[in-house]
Amino acid sequence: MEPHLAHRVEDGVATVVIHHSAKRNAMTTAMWRALPPLLAGLAEDPEVGALVLTGAGDTFCAGADISSLRTEAEAGGEGPPALAVRAEEALAAFPRPTLAAVRGHCVGGGCQLAAACDLRFAEEGASFGVTPARLGIVYPESSTRRLVALVGPATAKYLLFSAELIGTERALRTGLVDEVLPAGQLAARVAEFTRVLLTRSPLTQEAAKEFVAGRTDRAGYWAERARSRGDAAEGVAAFLERRTPVFGRPPVR
Repeated sequence: MEPHLAHRVEDGVATVVIHHSAKRNAMTTAMWRALPPLLAGLAEDPEVGALVLTGAGDTFCAGADISSLRTEAEAGGEGPPALAVRAEEALAAFPRPTLAAVRGHCVGGGCQLAAACDLRFAEEGASFGVTPARLGIVYPESSTRRLVALVGPATAKYLLFSAELIGTERALRTGLVDEVLPAGQLAARVAEFTRVLLTRSPLTQEAAKEFVAGRTDRAGYWAERARSRGDAAEGVAAFLERRTPVFGRPPVR
């Protein structure tokens, strides 16, 4: 099977799956290019309330397909480092909650994609690494800042300087992952958690994503949306009536 990105939307959750079994789901140039428009299409879908990024089989993503690095360099084209940043930024800007479901290797560009998600759940035995130092590549400034925001300066330096892999225990301790699940339980936990997300206010979630990212210029917009949509009234009513609230979805911006 040719390397590709597959996706499906079921019960309000979009799942994007990285397929490249011959190279532990390494991302080819074509795959990097395909991710931003795929995400843009899913963002326009009013049925999508959350997004899960994962890898096919028993691994998440081993980074960029190194053969494509050489091919693009020889052709003088835009290579995977620049395309990876574009894909990472598109993932970080996705308006609904995003979750990386990680098994096996989450390395290089794969770790870059996982870090761009809002949350990361991992199966025991997964390994994480940021490996540009092995190839003499300068890790992008925006990606470095995102990594520092997750794990702090010391762990970011450890990962970037050494290009060594770390396991789930250290990844959890340093904040690189949010939950670690026993083998065989990752998919069920991700499904359970995304169901929870879908019962919460999308208005709250989308505003929180912007504020956490440091974008405060639209605080007035979100305050006005809160007043006009009535999510708070529905949330309070549902609490008092002991029922699950029914929130609408903000219009696509």
